[in-house]
Parts: sequence; structure tokens; C-alpha cells
Amino acid sequence: MIRKASVMYVYQDKFDEYKQRHDQLWPEMEEVLKEHGVSNYSIFLHEPTAMLFAYLEAESEEKHARIAETEVCQRWWAYMQDIMQTNPDHSPVSETVKEVFHLN
Repeated sequence: MIRKASVMYVYQDKFDEYKQRHDQLWPEMEEVLKEHGVSNYSIFLHEPTAMLFAYLEAESEEKHARIAETEVCQRWWAYMQDIMQTNPDHSPVSETVKEVFHLN
């Protein structure tokens, strides 16, 4: 099991919309995440900076990377692109956060 963390950015006036869309996560998106070994997934919002901090656990880097190739994930990215910073392929602008401490 690996732990992954990243930061993304939501538009200041879209905080509520971002939360609402995740509260109503598509069942097929949840299924894709679980099929690709993702568990213990949380996203936190730091309102002053509009920064999202995402944390998840995954079975492997390889399985996790394959999520982006799925049709469901690409649809989700397109669905979210109007409320957050995205790349030309609609994937969220995301920066990996390096783990410097862990306590079991």
C-alpha cells in the first residue's frame, strides 16, 4: 500500500459547488477508484488560498496511474473543469506533496 498526497486549486466562488459535486460522486467514478486499488481518500479545502489537499492510499503507483486512462475519469475531469484550475486535457492542475513524516 502506498500513500499519495497532492494539492489542487478550486475557484474561490466555487467552494460549495465543489463540495456538492463530491457529495454526489458518480457511482461509476467511485467504482473505478476502488477497482484501481484506491482507499482512504480524503480531500480538504484551505479556504484562504483555495487550495485543495488530497490524500489517498493505493495498492500501487501503476494501478493508480491507470485511473487517468479510464473513460469515467476523463468525463469527471471534464465535469469539474469549470470550477477548478485544469490542464488542457481537463485534468486538474495538481502538484504532488512529498511525505516527510508518518506515524502509524
